[in-house]
Amino acid sequence: MSARNGHVTRQRSGSLQKTLQNIEDDPKHHIAGSLAPQTPPTSVPSSPRPKRLHELPSQGFLNDLVTMRWMRRPSSSFKLLVLPIILYINWALVAPQFNNPWARLLFPSNRLPDSAQGFRQYAKSYWDLAFVAYYIVVFSFVRQSMTIYVLKPLARHYGINKEAKLDRFAEQGYAVFYFSISTSLGIYTMYNYMPTWFYRTEYFWINYPHWQMPGTLKVYYLLQTAYWTQQFLVLVLKLEKPRSDYAELVAHHVVTLWLIFWSYLVNLTYIGNAVYMTMDVSDVFLALSKIFNYLRMEKTKTVAFAWFTCVWTYTRHYLNILILWSVWKEFDLIPYQNKVWERERGAWLAPWMKYQIFLPLFLLQLINLFWYFLIWRILLRAIFSSTLDDERSDDEDDEPQKKKKE
Repeated sequence: MSARNGHVTRQRSGSLQKTLQNIEDDPKHHIAGSLAPQTPPTSVPSSPRPKRLHELPSQGFLNDLVTMRWMRRPSSSFKLLVLPIILYINWALVAPQFNNPWARLLFPSNRLPDSAQGFRQYAKSYWDLAFVAYYIVVFSFVRQSMTIYVLKPLARHYGINKEAKLDRFAEQGYAVFYFSISTSLGIYTMYNYMPTWFYRTEYFWINYPHWQMPGTLKVYYLLQTAYWTQQFLVLVLKLEKPRSDYAELVAHHVVTLWLIFWSYLVNLTYIGNAVYMTMDVSDVFLALSKIFNYLRMEKTKTVAFAWFTCVWTYTRHYLNILILWSVWKEFDLIPYQNKVWERERGAWLAPWMKYQIFLPLFLLQLINLFWYFLIWRILLRAIFSSTLDDERSDDEDDEPQKKKKE
């Protein structure tokens, strides 16, 4: 037992308890930071810090390409972004009678005859890689433009001046923006164009292979691929300051990209759309709770985090376990003649693929369960602990100094 600030606290024992305590007290953890107490906003900016690589003066567009700084410089990503548009327009004006090769970067490719319901249909194409590459550039430009010109000025307006908090506020603002759009598009696609509404899991397998895709589904899938690839590159190239749960996030992104790639390749886009939706909607509420926390809206942040917990429970556990159950129990709804590995027919689900699908989804569920355990510890601590604000600080810039004093 020890006394601190007039409060008696019990020393926790055991390496696991200590690890969990460190995570809960870590303001930079991507979940724990949602309720970490904040130092009061101040009009005094934080002390100057050395400039990061992407903040140094540009050495030129070619140098930005080689060093990948274009992902952090809107001026360079804009040049990459606008060039195919100019070439597309130029081709359309000069040679409209020929197929425009630049259209493959801007729009989905490999269109098929319209469906019986009258909506556009597409199949996979190697040009999908070019589409994804182009929209990685688009997301880099949008993300950094919003960060520099919208979200950081907004944070400063509300008294946030420390650079670390400005970065985190901008990250969460962009997350609200992106996941709100992706969730809406995913729901729209499932409701209007797919038999799987609402999580009628038997249609993941009935009439497989689903190699024909509604145009909206193909765009939705490829944009998600571009988004997560861009996020993964930012993470592994350390273009941003790494979080304390860096390893967890890398593992999460690796599993996510693995699922995206293989589900698209083997014509499992119906189940892929369902998984996407379970992941995205909870991230909106998580990001909102972090924003309210940075703004020191104490009651609002707790309410938002409670809503986040409810949404997470339903989507990332109930619905994801429903999907796992479907993989395990409904896999045999695939027509017998299509339970083969035949590229020519677009049928890739030989019987052993059941385990290949189940395992990554199960690993993703284990990661989510670990985070879910933390979520409840953090939420209960926020609700029932009256000394929380006295015992923790979210002053990320002061963290190294605190450790030195200890």
